[in-house]
Amino acid sequence: MSTHTLSVLVENKPGVLSHVAGLFSRRAFNISSLAVGPTHDERVSRITIVVDGASTPVEQVKAQLDKLVRVLKVVELHDGTAVERELALIKVQADPALRGQLLEVAGVFGASVVDMSPTTLVLEAVSSPAKLDSLLMMLEAYGTCELVRTGRIALSRGASVITDESPALVAVPRRTETAA
Repeated sequence: MSTHTLSVLVENKPGVLSHVAGLFSRRAFNISSLAVGPTHDERVSRITIVVDGASTPVEQVKAQLDKLVRVLKVVELHDGTAVERELALIKVQADPALRGQLLEVAGVFGASVVDMSPTTLVLEAVSSPAKLDSLLMMLEAYGTCELVRTGRIALSRGASVITDESPALVAVPRRTETAA
């Protein structure tokens, strides 16, 4: 599957995510992954959206996102030019006889044990989506009970940054109330 990662800077206001999701819904575009979080500027949030390029016209998505009022900037992050990470929590059957092997597999992939019971382990893994997929394939033999993955987050490599110096974000001096 050919995926495209879009990094979208938006105003940190109520309802912005709803508008962005609504755009995808209205046009029947599918979202493979969605992650939203604050940036270093409390007035701005970053939405990382991963879409399937085969079924979604990416250039059209970018153009439509750019038209939304609260969207400040839309940038596509291309393979090899971005660092992408995802977090997974994985609950796995942990037969006592195979627990050592399971811990070895987890260690190879940099996963750590965050909870343990007599019959299960909960592993935490933070990695690229492809490496997480490989870990999950290896864990299938042990019996994966439950899985949750965050949406993908990404930043461009090197010195380039995605910022918006929009006039809407320029600090406005606070008005002080004076007693009459």
